[in-house]
Amino acid sequence: MSDQGVLLDEKMAQYQARGVSRVKLGLTDIDGVIRGKYVSLGKFVNLLEKGGGFCDCVFGWDVDDQLYDQGSYTGWHTGFPDAKFNLLTASERWLAQEGCPFFLGEFAGVESLPHPLCPRTRLRLMLDRLAGHGLSLRSGFEYEFFVFSETPHSIREKGFRNLRPLTPGNFGYSVLRASSESEKFIGLMEYCRELDCDLESLHCETGPGVWEGALKAEDGIEAADRANVFKTFSKVFFQKMDCVATFMAKWSMDYPGQSGHYHCSLLDPDGRNLFFDPDEPHAMSALQSQAVAGLQKYLPELLVLLAPTINSYTRLVKGAWAPTAATWGVENRTAALRVIPAGAAGQRIECRVGGADANPYLVATAVCAAMLGGIEGELQLSAGVAGNAYDQQDQLPPERQFPANLRAASERFAASEFARQMLGAEFVEHFAMSRDWECREYERNLNSWQLERYFEII
Repeated sequence: MSDQGVLLDEKMAQYQARGVSRVKLGLTDIDGVIRGKYVSLGKFVNLLEKGGGFCDCVFGWDVDDQLYDQGSYTGWHTGFPDAKFNLLTASERWLAQEGCPFFLGEFAGVESLPHPLCPRTRLRLMLDRLAGHGLSLRSGFEYEFFVFSETPHSIREKGFRNLRPLTPGNFGYSVLRASSESEKFIGLMEYCRELDCDLESLHCETGPGVWEGALKAEDGIEAADRANVFKTFSKVFFQKMDCVATFMAKWSMDYPGQSGHYHCSLLDPDGRNLFFDPDEPHAMSALQSQAVAGLQKYLPELLVLLAPTINSYTRLVKGAWAPTAATWGVENRTAALRVIPAGAAGQRIECRVGGADANPYLVATAVCAAMLGGIEGELQLSAGVAGNAYDQQDQLPPERQFPANLRAASERFAASEFARQMLGAEFVEHFAMSRDWECREYERNLNSWQLERYFEII
């Protein structure tokens, strides 16, 4: 019997001893939504031994399960066949309330080729490219999200208006709010620990019912895996408590947007942080300078991966704690790229561009691709900004300014030779098509702003 067979037998014995009769699995679509199902133990064994198939409609529809009208990868013309996938055995997590394990999967292409659209595959291939330079990634996500004393039914009954936040008022870093809601704060931290996606910190942000959670930094693809699990299962946690959490980039124009900041550094094969050089100003190594220069140059072309929805661009406005151009600075939270001098272990870059609504696999892919562009091109870094970056960003050339809306960002992405080189033409064309669809869906629908503005007066 092979080693894999022995391990599988051991795993099945453990499950049977615990009375487990089913397994849950999940695969991530282009928007970062985990699509999945329960399977029997017998089916689980078959998936491990032979791989599985999952309807490829998940690459042919949007977040509302509406089919794209321009899809080339899949559609009515292909009959929506199954896409192959592999279960990731190392991703096993125990769902205590469901009495079963949960596994992530990754889509596979035909004839042992990588899947051209799978977000997790795009990141894995980017990490392979980093490895070709003797580099590995260490990174971590932090998310802002709003929590409401509502249910999935009540938010629809109210038309998503006049929702009741979990707590009122602006209480940033509030000990009062965190203590009065300690059951939920402590409960979420413990829930995440049990899911193997530990939070380093959790606190109130400014605004009614807004929280911020920082996930522990991890090596390689694990950070994005944990971020994706966190986004889905934190919603599960709150809905089981008759609350609803949203990771929209902005749910109300009265409050700041919800960010998905991404901290990262690059390591050598011995785990040494290559961004740290004590002999350079701010301890920025030549490699870190090249990485920041790459982010400055290429993030405007890749912005749609970090800001993927119509709603994303309501957050990316001047003076709203979110960047609108590819600026950088040392310990400067008004810049898009914040260089953090934190010693040999902690020297890193914080990319402050992405919103909480972005797919973590694609955020990490975009950041790694841009850093690689700077490293491979040995780009020289321009002077950073000191003080308010919003007041200085107009001095940057036009190519360093971020597109102002989803359509402009998608068009810039589609025209980017750099994006095609790094991510593959098929992925770029499909993702740009999906964003064009998102724009057209928005444009063909009325919204409350239009009714309130024009209904009576025009």
